[in-house]
Amino acid sequence: MQLAIVTGVTAVATGLFLAPFSDQLDDQAMRRALAIAQSTAAEPGLDNLVTEGKGPDPEGPVQHVAERVRRATGASYVVVMDTRGIRWSHAEPERVGKHVSTDPGEALAGREVRHIDDGTLGRSARGKVPLRDADGDVVGAVSVGIAYDSVRARLLSALPGLMAYAGGALGVGALAALLISRRLQKRTHDLAFSDISALLSEREAMLHGIREGVVALDPRGRIRLMNDEAQRLLELRPEHKGLPLEDALGTGRTTEVLAGRVPGSDLLAVQGGRVLVANHMPTDDGGAVATLRDRTELELLGRELDGSHGLIDALRAQDHEHANRMHILLGLLQLEMYDEAVEYLSEAVGVHRATAEQISERVRDPLLAALLVGKATVAAERGVALDVSPGTLLPDRLVDPSELATVLGNLVDNALDATAGSPDARVEVALSGEDATGVTLSVSDSGPGIPPDRREMVFAEGWSTKQPPAHGKRGLGLALVRRLAERHGGSATVSEGPHGGAEFTVVLPDALHPAPARVGAATPPRRP
Repeated sequence: MQLAIVTGVTAVATGLFLAPFSDQLDDQAMRRALAIAQSTAAEPGLDNLVTEGKGPDPEGPVQHVAERVRRATGASYVVVMDTRGIRWSHAEPERVGKHVSTDPGEALAGREVRHIDDGTLGRSARGKVPLRDADGDVVGAVSVGIAYDSVRARLLSALPGLMAYAGGALGVGALAALLISRRLQKRTHDLAFSDISALLSEREAMLHGIREGVVALDPRGRIRLMNDEAQRLLELRPEHKGLPLEDALGTGRTTEVLAGRVPGSDLLAVQGGRVLVANHMPTDDGGAVATLRDRTELELLGRELDGSHGLIDALRAQDHEHANRMHILLGLLQLEMYDEAVEYLSEAVGVHRATAEQISERVRDPLLAALLVGKATVAAERGVALDVSPGTLLPDRLVDPSELATVLGNLVDNALDATAGSPDARVEVALSGEDATGVTLSVSDSGPGIPPDRREMVFAEGWSTKQPPAHGKRGLGLALVRRLAERHGGSATVSEGPHGGAEFTVVLPDALHPAPARVGAATPPRRP
């Protein structure tokens, strides 16, 4: 195909060159004939020989002048005529005295003429000029012809050189085509066009059929390809193709992982509330291919498993505490200390009831209240005092109690892990409504705290100081907490708490339903 294209282009270029070249040779021949005619008409005394001579004569002076010019210039003929169109000279003497074969009207009218025409000597390039006397009056005309065969001979003589150049260009083009063909075969691994087409069809079917997200990047970090699953997981649109990752996804860990700026495999990232596992593989051309797997459901199952473990721990703690109380009560009864047994039993029941009532009075949502009661039991077994701040007051108007329970449970678990085993371990929870619909949640502890230079790192995906659990990796809880807060227009921050440890604060502006209007409430007057 490349050779055919090069040959065709060379042939067309040669033809396009020959067409104006032939016209140029014709024009040069006509200009030469006209110049010879002008020089002949300017011969001194030629006008007098025509006007005062005895008439056309094959041996006359006019014939001698014309033949001298013809031999000197190489023209086919030099014809001098009078105003009647009668020849006074000709390359063939027997035609002297006869009328010219072509119309001399324009030349005798005082105009110079040049053209290609057929005459008695065949086809020639002609130039005709008027012959004037000393006063400027036209007394005849001079016609000069150059044989067209000489023009054609010049054209044919130029063809070998032209064909040599064209052949050289064709040879260079063929060599370039061969080199390009070999390079193309190397780049395509010697695959035929039909194989490439089949591979492309298979690739499209595979990319859009698999349930893993695939994003291909070019050497400049721009999105070259993305399948349907990648668009769903990363919330991309077809118009994002060709854009850099930073423009399509924004800055953050997900962009850093997909761009390969974070080393490692099976790296965790959070995008739009989804937990993703990403891998980055460079390609030979300097680009890269990143694959994504959705671990959101697996992570949720893992967190549900953690919640189940927490519930089991709470039940086990309650069972252990209940067994201890039963042993104490049994001992008091066996010692016939009935009054002490009644007093102990009343005190134990009252403490638990007071704790539950205290939490339920301040936290009106049953799901969050039950969560805090269970966490308090687990904290007591681990030697940590879990307190609810006196200023806590959360109405039963939560938009999504399960999301707030996820945030609260994650923060309380982290605080318990940070303080367990330390003397005077303490965790304090505060829940309050900022306005009609907002909620502020804070969890502070007496643990070692978080250094100021790491307070932003704790919210990064994959960063954790704990050992990973059996079901997966750590470093997602706080990242999900911040993403959840930001998705609702809020924020999640960490600072130094009042008990010396860390204090996590989450602000959710729209976590509560608006309070219902009271019946019969007075309408406040409008301000002017």
